[in-house]
Amino acid sequence: MKKSPALTIYILMLMLSGNCLQADATGQNRRQVQPAAIIDQHIDGYYRQPIRLADQQAARIGRLIWQNESGGKYEGLTAWNEGEDFASLGIGHFIWYPTGKTGPFVETFPELLRFIRQQGGKLPGFLARANGCPWSDRKTFMRAFSGPLMTELRRFLAQTINHQVRFAALRLEKALPQMLLQCSDDERRLIIKNFYRVAEQPDGFYALMDYVNFKGEGTSPAERYNGHGWGLLQVLQEMGNGNPLEEFSRAAVRVLTRRVANSPAARNEKRWLAGWSHRCYTYSQPQH
Repeated sequence: MKKSPALTIYILMLMLSGNCLQADATGQNRRQVQPAAIIDQHIDGYYRQPIRLADQQAARIGRLIWQNESGGKYEGLTAWNEGEDFASLGIGHFIWYPTGKTGPFVETFPELLRFIRQQGGKLPGFLARANGCPWSDRKTFMRAFSGPLMTELRRFLAQTINHQVRFAALRLEKALPQMLLQCSDDERRLIIKNFYRVAEQPDGFYALMDYVNFKGEGTSPAERYNGHGWGLLQVLQEMGNGNPLEEFSRAAVRVLTRRVANSPAARNEKRWLAGWSHRCYTYSQPQH
């Protein structure tokens, strides 16, 4: 196994067994890791393994993420929120900027399309040819909402839900090494410990996958207000020592509340805080 020239740390990702992400009332057959032992024994040499999801697991997590983003509505697979400069597409509302435009938030929809192609999926013709979102702004997008291209796009997104969930899992797999590169040695131990405290819970991977898809890794310098980020890294930094999912949920709400307080007044981000907070509270509730 090759070592990264930048950092000789490899991440032992929790391998998901058949029942790992199921809401199992009996609590049987769940595979867990012991994060303290991992940290003590392997702080200088992790093994990195992929997150593997069975189709049933992928469908379940996909349903939860889709519910969080748009209430599980078919029409919600294609959205453009008021006050934003990009389309939000798929179950995870992956960001897609119009052709020739960029912004402060990490664009993920083109990466999703590349992933689907790598997995053998076929893109609709207009997506295969696109160099950016073909609708230039929200007004244009909404005018085309019931048109043939948007209808084809929603159909494609509904047919590739498992691909989208696996893409979200891959993003989480890559997130931990990215976060650790920005940490001191002492902080690195804290981030690893809190990551695995959450990951070993019955719905821990749902919480981690949903949040990193929702608000990113927290490693992009562009995703800062007054020097403060709002991604997974910042949430793991904020966690206390209580119940892992409750701590993760409360830390996420604090981080997002700070984001809103630091945000430019013109964005009026406080209109979204109640919905964001409700989403984060689901992380500490049993999911069915």
